[in-house]
Amino acid sequence: MQEKIQKIEQALLEIRPFLKSDGGDIEFVSLENDIVTVRLLGACTGCSVNESTLKLGVENTIKKYLPEIKEVINLA
Repeated sequence: MQEKIQKIEQALLEIRPFLKSDGGDIEFVSLENDIVTVRLLGACTGCSVNESTLKLGVENTIKKYLPEIKEVINLA
């Protein structure tokens, strides 16, 4: 489990600069049953494209490190 969390954190480090360049950020919340929960922060919370950022950016990046991840959800 700890190894999976480390890979998730590594994936978030990869995507974080893109979010920060738009005034946002992201934090890992939990991993349960191969579903990752994150919290979008800053400008990302009210952004109209945060769902596509979550699915196309964050989820795809995490799945690059951990293909078994089923889904990434945002804890609003």
